[in-house]
Amino acid sequence: MSLISLLIALAAERYLSSPLWQFNTFYQQYLMLVTKVKALPSPWQSSFTCALFIAAPVLVVSVFLELIDDSLLHLIISTLLLIVCFGCFKTRDCYKNYLMSAFRGEATTCDMHHLQLQEDKAQPKMSFGQLLVWLNFRYFIAIMLFFVLFGAVGALFYRLLVTVAEGQTSEELPLNEDVNQQVKQWLFWIDWPLVRLVAFGYMLVGHFSKALPVWLESIFDVHKLPHNVLSSVAQKSEDFMIDEDDCTAEPCLLVRLAKRTLLLCLAVIALLILSGVID
Repeated sequence: MSLISLLIALAAERYLSSPLWQFNTFYQQYLMLVTKVKALPSPWQSSFTCALFIAAPVLVVSVFLELIDDSLLHLIISTLLLIVCFGCFKTRDCYKNYLMSAFRGEATTCDMHHLQLQEDKAQPKMSFGQLLVWLNFRYFIAIMLFFVLFGAVGALFYRLLVTVAEGQTSEELPLNEDVNQQVKQWLFWIDWPLVRLVAFGYMLVGHFSKALPVWLESIFDVHKLPHNVLSSVAQKSEDFMIDEDDCTAEPCLLVRLAKRTLLLCLAVIALLILSGVID
């Protein structure tokens, strides 16, 4: 069932561009609901209320899926939820606009797209190619792994956690920086093992011998940030020479590498499911 859902969701995600299929649409509605119900505490009041804010929809979806006896209906709902959790249209549009600006020779506009995406996703400074590798992990590979391990509720939990960590709030519910830092700390420890596993996949589809020393250096490092681990291994896994005048070389090569890694993860998951190792 999980494999079927993954294949359908990955095939459908890029073609369903309507706001109805975008996670942020439902997230903003959830924020509006919390805002309107005055009896509910602000999710940014404390780490506890933020945890409740994340756990509530996960619990509701979990109970709802448990009440469904029809396996086909369960598959359909899980797949639809996975499609919504997958991907980020803003990132894809930014990448397309970046390439169009680059082909027109508009270097300044490329930098603006890069900085805008970095700020929208609350990410630290990194190259555009590294940023795309990291967001590919966040919006595809990590969600895929959570879905396989914990089902649709796992995918929903991770996507909610990422969205909250990005600081997406409303004017009525201003962000508390201390709470945001706590959420980022939770996400750090969740990403810690996943990033090293996925980084190993980057080595397998790229230059293993060149990337192995970088991977080994960070495998037990609890201080190195996850995005630094993944981006450094990804860069070593791809053999390319950057032309300073060509701002498309690095992002295009790293995006292709990220796609190969995603396909490798999907192939490994399929093998484990078909062999009965995971359900």
